[in-house]
Amino acid sequence: MIPLSVVIITFNEERNIGRCLESVRGVADDVVVLDSFSTDGTEAICREHGARFVQHKFDGHIQQKNRAVSHAKYPHVLSLDADEALDDTLREEIKRVKENWEFDGYYMNRLTNYCGRWIYHCGWYPDRKLRLWDSRKGAWGGVNPHDRYELFEGDKNTGRLKGNILHYSYYTLGDHYRQVEYFTGILAKSQFENGKRANLITLYLSPVVKFLRDYFLKLGILDGRAGFTISRISAGATYLKYKKIRQLQKSRQQTA
Repeated sequence: MIPLSVVIITFNEERNIGRCLESVRGVADDVVVLDSFSTDGTEAICREHGARFVQHKFDGHIQQKNRAVSHAKYPHVLSLDADEALDDTLREEIKRVKENWEFDGYYMNRLTNYCGRWIYHCGWYPDRKLRLWDSRKGAWGGVNPHDRYELFEGDKNTGRLKGNILHYSYYTLGDHYRQVEYFTGILAKSQFENGKRANLITLYLSPVVKFLRDYFLKLGILDGRAGFTISRISAGATYLKYKKIRQLQKSRQQTA
């Protein structure tokens, strides 16, 4: 049987981390949590569950997740966020894979719980993620804060597992708004540094397109009030991101 390391990054995740760690019991042969100096009960909960607890200053989602992998005991790794957990079907699928590892990496679906409701539309499901892999054959990449695991050229032989990662994203609307403010700042800076620019047409048209896509084309309307709320806030996040990019443009012009 292939031994498996589970890696998780945390910062003040006492609300979620216990559920995450409990879900990998019987699957993980090693659990390492890389924490960004939490000030709540995260450390105590991790130690109660037998996880190795390591701390390092946060310097970006991609950087921190690659750093977490470097602490894994075994090359075969399952990566989870603290607000995620394995459902029973996915847990059994991973056990099966450990008996017969065939691919360089394995994709799995992620199902999000939004303020108590599971969301199957809005472009949020199946939200396929590559989270189980041989760490010698890839690394975390993407653009902060939207990280993704990328297999190297020549090592892209992948499989897909049944079941879901259960994602407990937002408990309240306030959680969602705070995350939008935080993530749009990081994303705007990352995209601006990579050459992204925004004009007035982009600023005002993109949010409309985003709402119509998520609510109608991606069938958010079938998720009821939650679908409308998600589509509306996502459209607002698009506007806010481009607004912040324009602010960065103006700042660059003033200092040029």
